[in-house]
Amino acid sequence: MIINNKELIVGKIHSVVFDFDGTLSLIRKGWQEIMTPYFTEVLMNSPNPGSLIEESKCAREFIDLLTGKQTIYQCMELDEQVVKRGGKSVNPLVYKNEYHKRLLEKINYRRTGLADGNIKANEYMVPGSIEVLKMLKTHGVDLYLASGTDESYVKEEVELLRLTKYFGEKIYGARDDFKLFSKAMVIKRIISENNLHGSSLAGFGDGYVEIENIKEVGGIAIGVATNEETMEGFDEWKVKRLTRAKADVIIADFRNINEIEKLLF
Repeated sequence: MIINNKELIVGKIHSVVFDFDGTLSLIRKGWQEIMTPYFTEVLMNSPNPGSLIEESKCAREFIDLLTGKQTIYQCMELDEQVVKRGGKSVNPLVYKNEYHKRLLEKINYRRTGLADGNIKANEYMVPGSIEVLKMLKTHGVDLYLASGTDESYVKEEVELLRLTKYFGEKIYGARDDFKLFSKAMVIKRIISENNLHGSSLAGFGDGYVEIENIKEVGGIAIGVATNEETMEGFDEWKVKRLTRAKADVIIADFRNINEIEKLLF
């Protein structure tokens, strides 16, 4: 556990918000390997592209910066970049739908295997996920899930991992009308409806957005920097990203359940 905020004060935690992909679920592991080449391809096909190296770097940078927001925001930025290179603006949903088609082609065997039982749920979860959810439930904490992935897919994949019982109806995902949903909106709603103080709220996530949203309302922001390749230790690139986002604490995964429990309670 890495403590970035040495002055961290934790109150009695009443509510916890989880990001989904990369924080609990690994069903979509490798999504960047689909989005980055696709976005680079689009940029290279614009009227005035830079070099392949330049365009790939551009795509990686804005994809990383917007990770955690609804996918449509990455597609909106792609559209802006195309226009800057002399191309015509298109509805960002066109990019989103093509990206999602390519992604589902890559991960469909995981979803199918989880559904028919040939793949065990824990194979595509961040280590310790079930244990941390059970621990939080024993403390009477309300759990919320807010994902930038389309809500229909989020609910389906939460069910594939057998996690629905922990969140119930408190599962929020992206809508085609992006103005109807954001993690910031969910977090503000949780605080308003439950009359919470910031220190009563904690959030777990692996991207900029959820960390910044939690920090903005005075909550405890815990970054999850899982090494998705080795499933051991920290992904140092994620650690740097979460540190820049000003996460109060960074963990590699949820295996050290006693340390997490001590931090929150």
